Amino acid sequence: MPGISRKVTSALAVTASTALLATACTGQASSGASDDPSKDTTITFWHAWSAPNEVAGVKALIAGFEKVNPNIHVDVVGNMTDDKMNQALRAGGSKAPDVISSFTTNGVGKFCSSGALVDLNPLFKKAGIDPATTFPKAMSEYTQYEGDRCAVPLLGDAYGLYYNKTAFQKAGIAGPPKTWSEFEADAKKLTVPQGDTYKQLGFMPDYHGWETTTEHYMGQFGPTYFDASGRSTVATDPAVADAFAVQKKLVDSLGGFQKLERFRSGLGDEWGPKHPFQTGQVAMQLDGEWRLGMALDAKPGFEIGVAPLPVPDDRADQYGKGYITGTIAGIAATSKKQNAAWELVRYITTDTDAVVGFSNAIHNVPSTLEALKSPKLKYDPRFRTFLDIAANPHSSTSPASINGGVYLTTIQQLGYDYESGKVTDLKAGLKKAAAQIDTDIAQAK
Repeated sequence: MPGISRKVTSALAVTASTALLATACTGQASSGASDDPSKDTTITFWHAWSAPNEVAGVKALIAGFEKVNPNIHVDVVGNMTDDKMNQALRAGGSKAPDVISSFTTNGVGKFCSSGALVDLNPLFKKAGIDPATTFPKAMSEYTQYEGDRCAVPLLGDAYGLYYNKTAFQKAGIAGPPKTWSEFEADAKKLTVPQGDTYKQLGFMPDYHGWETTTEHYMGQFGPTYFDASGRSTVATDPAVADAFAVQKKLVDSLGGFQKLERFRSGLGDEWGPKHPFQTGQVAMQLDGEWRLGMALDAKPGFEIGVAPLPVPDDRADQYGKGYITGTIAGIAATSKKQNAAWELVRYITTDTDAVVGFSNAIHNVPSTLEALKSPKLKYDPRFRTFLDIAANPHSSTSPASINGGVYLTTIQQLGYDYESGKVTDLKAGLKKAAAQIDTDIAQAK
């Protein structure tokens, strides 16, 4: 997993300043890219990984690059936040990064629209690489904004369903649910009351739970988010209302918001060994691929099962898909060594062995279609589920926006208000949210 900090901050919008427009180039291959990558040169690579195994994985990745590109040396700076990256991208200069890697996919719209990162489309074309056939569909989508591919996927995260096989057997459930109606029925069967609380809860549906955000739920319903003109569709797209309705029904059928929140307040933290799925207090968990290793390290007293998240009953044929996000890489528009920087970006994101090796090192999902099929991948057999989700053409992500993830925050706030009963008219709430999203985007432009 790419660091605990990644999961905490991935839903937050980056704060790239519009001042970048005045200082950054437009991303054309010729602007700022006059360097000769065949000559001896040094470039700087900033990334956000910090855990020991992640740092070691980055080191091995760069060593592989320098072995095949002995004339290009890479100065690596780790544990860099988006704020620090944005400041450096604005300022430029000899100490600024040539290549950056960010955990915040929500920032792609800002990176592209501001010109902070160069458009990689001309470089992909020159190299004869087709992004559409190189990267999984969702990953290809979240690395571009309005046709500007200013970023490229560098490993990814896929969301699925973890379930307690021992609890399933005890409840007489043969296998993981494939539709939301099956999921609700199983969550009820798996719930064991204990006074006014729970000995075991089938599933914690609250939006304040662990990874149970509105966008993760909605990924299974296929929302559009925006129309062709860029206006919000959350009030008119039935997929959004359906996702809200499914979650609210789960909340009500499993005891109600207040009872669930009281139980949740006494549960362990998401990143510690006392995570409620790992302790057996919650029998099913919506989570990413990194949870498997963490759960196994906690040595739970039950067998862990992994499956895709369920889908709407009327989309049963799409079972196997999931929500996708991940790390991105890009070339600074202020860099004077963009050709050498491109050699690094191309290697770490499209070289199959490089991507596979990095995936093996930090246990994230490979970000190219070839790497997903590589026999060199090393993983627990259950990890295969996440590889399949990443490769599934029905898997989706949240589209890039000029103001980052602000629109997702607006939708999430409505989720909090609706599940708690503060908002009772969902249609009116969605209409208000759509208006707010449109206003925020207009102001950002």
